[in-house]
Amino acid sequence: MLHAIQELDSSATTADAPAVHCQGVKKYYGEGAARVTALSGVDLDVRIGELLMLVGPSGCGKTTLISVMAGILNPDAGVCKVFGRDFSQMSEKQKTWHRGRTVGFVFQAFNLIPALTAAENVAVPLLIEGMARKQAIERASNLLDRVELGNRIHSLPNQLSGGQQQRVAIARALVHEPKLIVCDEPTSALDHETGHKVMDLLREIGVGRDRALIIVTHDARIFSFADRIAKMDDGRIVDLSSNHNSPPEMREGVKL
Repeated sequence: MLHAIQELDSSATTADAPAVHCQGVKKYYGEGAARVTALSGVDLDVRIGELLMLVGPSGCGKTTLISVMAGILNPDAGVCKVFGRDFSQMSEKQKTWHRGRTVGFVFQAFNLIPALTAAENVAVPLLIEGMARKQAIERASNLLDRVELGNRIHSLPNQLSGGQQQRVAIARALVHEPKLIVCDEPTSALDHETGHKVMDLLREIGVGRDRALIIVTHDARIFSFADRIAKMDDGRIVDLSSNHNSPPEMREGVKL
């Protein structure tokens, strides 16, 4: 089984392939007359080396879409591939292993483990990968220092403000340097200055020649960080445009 799992990473994504490829993706909740359509056939490619922001009204399917991309939900129809791999075609063990290596997810609800300190929460992805605890805590503490929480590494989640918990959740998503980082409203609880510092860190770690970053947001203060902005409505992508307001250095290496 281990050999079969490792084969999932044995072939590299081709240079021209997108980081995420969605074609005709549909997702429903409920059954029969109570069935609700969350995604109505989404077509979207997220390029390697870009920061894509996903915007639109509440309830339009943004969180469902990024949950499919991250392998948390399976689509009911259509195809979603992440760096050439389709989570829905994997066994649960394969999916867990590949998602842990490939995806970092910042949940809107933070999902921190109450009994663990900030550093221990951030270290979880590294411990799952088999890193020694001392080394994992050290790396986690260094990253917490970069989000200005170096003095709170021993604090439990209930001892942190909402904004501080959000920064812990962001650090946890970044600590193992995944190829795809998916964020649901990562700056919603942060002030302007802290939000921009977090966005700088997200771009630094999450955008590169072999990586991509997707952010769901209503926060217009951070739109300038995007390379492209995709607008959703009624479960579909209704507009996809390059963000010409972003500084050129933010779009280096991304063909617009």
